[in-house]
Amino acid sequence: MARIWGRTGCNFDGNGNGNCQTGGCGKLVCDPGNWGTIPKTLFEYALAQPNNPTDTIDISLIEGFNIPISFTPTSNSGALDGKCRTISCTADINGQCPQNWKVPGGCNSPCTTQGIGSCGASGDSTFYKQRCPDAYSFPEDDQSSTFACPSGTNYRLTFCP
Repeated sequence: MARIWGRTGCNFDGNGNGNCQTGGCGKLVCDPGNWGTIPKTLFEYALAQPNNPTDTIDISLIEGFNIPISFTPTSNSGALDGKCRTISCTADINGQCPQNWKVPGGCNSPCTTQGIGSCGASGDSTFYKQRCPDAYSFPEDDQSSTFACPSGTNYRLTFCP
């Protein structure tokens, strides 16, 4: 599985070192395994996995939210019983963020403020699920938040649609 996220408020020196307000990893090009700081809106995907004829895609808010995002299949849309479709999180989450989760440039989640093990389908996680029903708002939210397209599908990822 791979992850893509947007960074905001970044400032880098001539050597590519620096900081970002959200999603930063300390460098212009993040080192492998450095998943950036929270909060961040994540796009996660697994393409053309062995013995699997589908690509698996999702948007995750488990690590919070910093920017709106959408992901669109540009081929094969509607395939796999409608699970191959545009998914997005475009709500004004930063503007609606509960005060106790607000941070500069973003919004933490109950999973980042209370710990991954203490966030779930009820309670505070519903804040994100109500605003972005396509996105993961807690671990194990697979049924309503994991999407699939046939391997070989072309995609367009848009930050701040």
